[in-house]
Amino acid sequence: MAKSIFEQMGGTYSKVGDYMLPDLLPPQEEVKAIGLWGQRHARYLKQYHRITYANLLTSGKLNGYLADIDKQAGDMFYRLAKQMAEREGVTEELKAENAMLWIGKMNNIRNSVDEIINLELIYK
Repeated sequence: MAKSIFEQMGGTYSKVGDYMLPDLLPPQEEVKAIGLWGQRHARYLKQYHRITYANLLTSGKLNGYLADIDKQAGDMFYRLAKQMAEREGVTEELKAENAMLWIGKMNNIRNSVDEIINLELIYK
């Protein structure tokens, strides 16, 4: 028996009772936790890159993609924050001596790192 166009394009059928029904749902993917960075990127894709979002969603790769972006952004955040704190001399000694100055400097570092990650990974 000749394959249908659906089968030629990689589609499959499942038998339900006496009927053969096409499998139209995307393949099930492993559900991974998506943090702040992944959610921001998902919102950006949904609003500005609808085709990419739809392709990832229908292929079943959206969750894995967003989890990967979230992991990359988290790793980048900790690495950059540590490097910037060392470069600016923000140490535990400063924290013990003048906590408010330490908090101000760490907030500045955090905001700077947020901007870098947003430009490099999230809104790209």
